[in-house]
Amino acid sequence: MCLAIPGKITNINGDQADIDFGGAMKTANVALVEAKVGQWAVVHAGFAIEIMDEDEALQTIKLWNDFIDSGTAEIHNVN
Repeated sequence: MCLAIPGKITNINGDQADIDFGGAMKTANVALVEAKVGQWAVVHAGFAIEIMDEDEALQTIKLWNDFIDSGTAEIHNVN
């Protein structure tokens, strides 16, 4: 299962983009989408797989933050 957080594209150089995930900068390949600086992208395995509009991206981030802040988020060891 993939749990993806949207990140904002800050720079594009060829097929590579710098993406800001709430202050954590990552590089991802954007060859699979039509990406522009300032857009929001969902990244999986180093590739941008979807471009989101800003309202949807901010709503998704808020939902994640609400879940984390709720105290009900638990990580279980699967070993």
